[in-house]
Amino acid sequence: MALLTPQGVKEVFQFQKPQGRQHLRRLLNWEEFDELRDARQSILLDTLYDSVIFAVGKGFPWVEVVQVVKFTEELLKETKGCSITEAVTILGKKLRDYQKQFNVTHLLALCDYSHNTFIRHYRLYQYVLSQDQEVNLTVAHEQICAPPQPLPLTDGTDRDVWRHEQQVAELSTAEVEKHANVLMLKETLRMEQAQMLQKAFGVEEAPGQLQPHPTLRKEALERLVSEAIHIQIACLQELLQYEIQAAFDILDLRLQKKTLSLSAPPPPLPCITTGPAALEDSPKASKANKGKKAKAKK
Repeated sequence: MALLTPQGVKEVFQFQKPQGRQHLRRLLNWEEFDELRDARQSILLDTLYDSVIFAVGKGFPWVEVVQVVKFTEELLKETKGCSITEAVTILGKKLRDYQKQFNVTHLLALCDYSHNTFIRHYRLYQYVLSQDQEVNLTVAHEQICAPPQPLPLTDGTDRDVWRHEQQVAELSTAEVEKHANVLMLKETLRMEQAQMLQKAFGVEEAPGQLQPHPTLRKEALERLVSEAIHIQIACLQELLQYEIQAAFDILDLRLQKKTLSLSAPPPPLPCITTGPAALEDSPKASKANKGKKAKAKK
């Protein structure tokens, strides 16, 4: 406390809060501590720093600001472990002890400040400053990767042009997918048709082997041919329906692409040079210069 002088508290007030707190710690002759691990000391330092801000804000002279810090520190120490009734009694006694240090207005302001901060939240102060707290602190070092360097703006694409290109690309992708789906369906139907034909021939050949009569063989053959034709027609019908629908979808996609190409945004205009050199190269400027030269000769 011997280092806490009027000039010292003035410097504390003039600094930003982080620097002001550290300067106040040095003036109080406290050793440096870890703000995270020693939360009690950090809160106590905050309380004393707030008392400096309060006193300066109320217009206390710098000499009295020192006394306010001293008053606050003594009050916190003397009320440690006391009941709230005892704390109020101690506060009144200390105000009487310090009444010669302040005028009536400043003493009343200090009394109100102590009641509105310390007494009002007395249990919280006692819980934090009087009881030992178990601190579980985990420190993890994370590596933060910086974002990549952006490309120069001159290599960029106009927003409307980029959106148009994206829409065209989406339509082209959808068209390719339609063609691929048709090919996949053809292959799937071919495999299903082969399996169905094998199943039909397999079912009909077994009875034919057991009954080798010419009439039965002819009837079985007719049924096989009829069933094979039915299977092929069914597969072909499904394929044609899908191909027709896919053709309509592809035509619709191409129509959309054509519409987009007609409404494509214009490319950005190149920079037009309007300097003296450009004016001299223009036809009108050359004619005007020739006219001036002719008048000068006359």
